[in-house]
Amino acid sequence: MTKASHPIPPGHEGLIPHLVCDPCAAAIEFYKKAFGAQELNRAPAPDGRRIMHAAMRIGSGVVFLVDDFPEFCGGKASSPKVLNGTPVTIHRYVEDCDAAIKRAADAGATVQMPPGDMFWGDRYGVVTDPFGHSWSFATHVRDLTPAEMEAGMKEAFAQHS
Repeated sequence: MTKASHPIPPGHEGLIPHLVCDPCAAAIEFYKKAFGAQELNRAPAPDGRRIMHAAMRIGSGVVFLVDDFPEFCGGKASSPKVLNGTPVTIHRYVEDCDAAIKRAADAGATVQMPPGDMFWGDRYGVVTDPFGHSWSFATHVRDLTPAEMEAGMKEAFAQHS
């Protein structure tokens, strides 16, 4: 075995979300259509049905994907579909939040929060993909002081009380 030339592969700096998708191959195609993902690689599992590892690039970030393999997790499945949701949201800043939400919805995502102007200065919305993962998109539209954000937060929370 030869020593790696780079301990951190170029383009893989920072955090990399690693999504369990069921089925992974369909998720890759969805992400291409919904988010403009570029598939970097995939490694099929020995069973020929599932993907052991895949990588894609969305914008400047990398996302890893895998099919659900409960046989390697103590018999426990771990996709958001099996778990009935996920507490994790993957966030991305984009040039046009409304267009990103529309593109995802047109590809089959469910809009959980339509785009709107938020008290922290972003236009922001959330979708859930067909595989159970939550994605938020934002476009920064206004620079605010901490005092302006706090006042906006109090007003927003008062409306939901």
